[in-house]
Amino acid sequence: MQRILCIFLFLTMIFCSAYRRPEHYVINAEKDAYLHNNTGLNYIRERVYFAALEEFRIAISLSPNTQSTAIFKSNMGKTYMLMGYPDYARQPLEEAIKAYGLNLQYYMNLADCYEKLGIVQQKIKEYQNSNSIYDKIMLGILYIRTGEKTRGIVALDDFCYNEPDLLITPAIKQYINEINK
Repeated sequence: MQRILCIFLFLTMIFCSAYRRPEHYVINAEKDAYLHNNTGLNYIRERVYFAALEEFRIAISLSPNTQSTAIFKSNMGKTYMLMGYPDYARQPLEEAIKAYGLNLQYYMNLADCYEKLGIVQQKIKEYQNSNSIYDKIMLGILYIRTGEKTRGIVALDDFCYNEPDLLITPAIKQYINEINK
């Protein structure tokens, strides 16, 4: 009887144990890039800026040349701005706009950077000579930042009139309305 009970308990332990085969980790670079980006954002909240920069660098290296790269570069630029290094912030912010030029916040961050660097007038001259429609957005924002509100609104309104179907157009219209208030 004891022998049967021992065998029964042994078999019960084998079949009812909590042992599971370990899951295999699948490397998904895009998913990992977002995790590193989110970790970097958490570091920013905790004011651990150098660790945040490293997380954004890792995210960029895991997901290069994609639309999400613009987010990571913008976050890197904003981090440099929070640290008080606008000269380091300039390149990632410009690259964010090149990677995805349909986010108004990227333009606003870059305008902040230009203001901190004291190169707004120089950039206005560059953007005035440019033929790119996206440079007209930056030109309008810089005009507004320098106090030429009417000229900036006209430039942005002209962009909205010429490009009514772009994703950035509603955000620009909202920005114009906020400026007019």
